[in-house]
Amino acid sequence: MFHSDGCRVTNWTTRELKSGEIKRYEYLRYVFANESEDIIGILTAALDLLEIPWRRSRRNMVAVSQRVGVEALDGFVGAKS
Repeated sequence: MFHSDGCRVTNWTTRELKSGEIKRYEYLRYVFANESEDIIGILTAALDLLEIPWRRSRRNMVAVSQRVGVEALDGFVGAKS
């Protein structure tokens, strides 16, 4: 599913440190988007069976952002060709 309707990207965020300095953090994540609730349901059920943490970042989007989940998907999905 990730090969057709998803991607593996480097996401980033910024945080202000106590010193006032702005620090940028980058991390890998998988994102899957589809308009079909049935297809999203199949994906999230499979992620649950594999104990991969996920969240709905939008109505039609599922994100896997935690390191343990990204590492697990790297083993199952692999690089997009």
